[in-house]
Amino acid sequence: MKKIDAHAHIGYIGGWADVGITEEGLIKQMNEYDIEKTVLCCEDNDLTLDVMKRHPGRITGCVYVNPLNPKTVDFMEEYFDKGLTGVKLNPLRHAYCADAEIIDPVMEKAKKRGVPVCIHSGHPPYSLPWQIGLLAERHPDVKIMMIHMGHGHGVYIDAALKMARKYSNIYLEMSGMPMPSKILEAYETVGKNRIMFGTDTPFHHPTVEMQKVITSGVDEEGLKKIFYDNANEFFGLDNK
Repeated sequence: MKKIDAHAHIGYIGGWADVGITEEGLIKQMNEYDIEKTVLCCEDNDLTLDVMKRHPGRITGCVYVNPLNPKTVDFMEEYFDKGLTGVKLNPLRHAYCADAEIIDPVMEKAKKRGVPVCIHSGHPPYSLPWQIGLLAERHPDVKIMMIHMGHGHGVYIDAALKMARKYSNIYLEMSGMPMPSKILEAYETVGKNRIMFGTDTPFHHPTVEMQKVITSGVDEEGLKKIFYDNANEFFGLDNK
């Protein structure tokens, strides 16, 4: 079954993670696991554009923005013009709260251009699902992907589902989230078009993330939606 990886990285991530993957390694991985397209999130936005140019139709990308650095906000639209299809925010990495008002200019630019915002979730005190819910409430016209749908803590996973049920502009991505049953719950109670597959490469391997979807209990239609259709619609990839 063909797939879209809604969330991946390239390069080396040092420190506690000590993981990495090259551009060539990513393409090899995509070929091996029938991943037709990957949405790339790199802090170096120019690297993302270069990889997109070398692999047209296979790699798309998000503008990686640090709201604490006004320059990255100022250049957002320039990167949209060059073909990036969304915004990536990581409150944990840059140390700001996911519901902070400093994010508002980013959200307004995303609304203006009709692009979605992808935001890391699952780590206090910066990226809790409740905070992302408050952000979604303040910006109802911006589609928000809650990356990891709460991540590894059961209480946060439950909160991610509750926030997505409460706010129709929240979508869920399941990489790093360990409970297959919650993928089925999201599909059935949040919306069939609001849960999508991702790997968070190189932090996780595609086979692990794939098995969570396959064993979740969703039907064949659900597998097709989660693995491909939902990300395709969320990022508007048919129009790129």
